[in-house]
Amino acid sequence: MTLNQLSEQPPFTTKDGSTIRSILDRTNAPVQNQSLAEATVPIGRPTERHYHKLSEEFYFILEGQGTMEINGEERPVTVGDAILIPPGAWHQITATQTLRFLCCCAPPYSHEDTFFV
Repeated sequence: MTLNQLSEQPPFTTKDGSTIRSILDRTNAPVQNQSLAEATVPIGRPTERHYHKLSEEFYFILEGQGTMEINGEERPVTVGDAILIPPGAWHQITATQTLRFLCCCAPPYSHEDTFFV
């Protein structure tokens, strides 16, 4: 059995500029096909607009508010919102209040699958 405690996971900064704590991924569990992380974006800050060639992502907003942009379409996001980001979709999230959200990627998140401009 694998059981990881969020508070024991060290934070790191992804290529898009968000602060992530991996809950379950290839670095801390025998994960093959997905990853789950907690992301934080400070108030007034956007992530860098990017896309993933392979990974499909889900965001689930736990705290805060912001604006989600996917392929040029913008929508406000708040606690309880679930967001689908298809592979290849350009996306960016901006915090109007500090955001904390879960991010699930399949296949698992990797820096090598994050592309800009």
